[in-house]
Amino acid sequence: MGKISFTNTNNPTITMAAVINFPEGFDEGRKYPAIVVSHPGGGVKEQTAGTYARELAKAGFVTIAYDASYQGESGGEPRQLENPHIRTEDVSAVIDYLTTLPYIDQARIGAMGICAGAGYTANAAIQDRRIKAIGTVSAVNIGSMFRNGWENTAKDADALPYIVAGSNARTADAANAVKARMPLAPEKESDAPNEELRQAWEYYHTPRAECPTAPGFATLRSLNQIITYDAYHKAEAFLTQPILCVAGSVAGSKWMSDDLLARAASIDKAMHIVEGANHMDLYDGQLYVAEALSVLAPFFTEKLAGGDTARQAAE
Repeated sequence: MGKISFTNTNNPTITMAAVINFPEGFDEGRKYPAIVVSHPGGGVKEQTAGTYARELAKAGFVTIAYDASYQGESGGEPRQLENPHIRTEDVSAVIDYLTTLPYIDQARIGAMGICAGAGYTANAAIQDRRIKAIGTVSAVNIGSMFRNGWENTAKDADALPYIVAGSNARTADAANAVKARMPLAPEKESDAPNEELRQAWEYYHTPRAECPTAPGFATLRSLNQIITYDAYHKAEAFLTQPILCVAGSVAGSKWMSDDLLARAASIDKAMHIVEGANHMDLYDGQLYVAEALSVLAPFFTEKLAGGDTARQAAE
C-alpha cells in the first residue's frame, strides 16, 4: 500500500492523487487483476473508497482508490468542481495509468464505486470496454438524485431552477475569486431532513470520518452538468458487463440501484440486499461493510478469473 500520483491523461495539467494496495505476497513479476474504486460525491480516497480498496486487495487484487480531479489531493481548479462528465472520465484515466504497470493484467480490470462514485463507475463501463466487471455500493445516479430527490419524489421539470442557479453561479464566478458553492451533504446537523442524511452530515463533518481534504461541498456551477446528467445513459444498449449492486434494505437511495439493474443490458446482473442497512451504513458500518465485501470479493474473483492469480490458487 502506498500513495502515488500520475498525470491525468484526459487533462495533462492535472495530477491525480491515489492510494494503491497490493495483495499479500505481491510479486512484481506476476500479472494481477485490478479494481478501481471511486469515492462518493464530496468524498476522498481516505474514506469509504479507501476502506473497500484495502479490503479487496486482501482477496488477491491490486486496487486503487483515488481523488477525483479538482478534489482531495488531486489537482485542478476550481476546487471542489463536481462535473459528472469529468468524474466519469477520471475512472478511465485511472485505468489508463493501470495499463502502464507491468504487473497489471489488462484483460482483468474491474471497477466499483460508492454512492455517486458507483454511478460514475457504471457510466464509465458503458463507454470503456476495458472494464470487465462492475460492483456498486449504495449506488447514486447523481443526476437523478438532484432532479428527482433522495427518494424519487420530484419530477425532472421541477429541477429547472437548479439549472438557473448553476447558470447564475457561473456568471458570479467569472467576476469573483471566491466561487459560489453548495452542500453535497448537510453542512449542519439541523439541515438534515431525515436520519439517513443526518448520518451523511455526521460522516463528513464529525470525527466519524471527517477528512481535511473533504469539505463536503461542491461548486454551485456544477449544477449545470449534474442536473442534465444520466449516469445510466444508454445502459440499455451498452452496459453488458457483469454487475453486482449492493444496497441497504432501508436506504432511501435504493431505487437508483434498482434503476441501474432494470436498465442495464447485461444478462449477468444481481442485487445483494443488506438487511437493516441504510445508505450511510454501507460506508463504514463494520458489519454492513463486511457483508458487502463478502459478496463483492467473490464476485470480482469469479468475473476477473484467469492469469497468474488463478494459477497460484490452483497450485
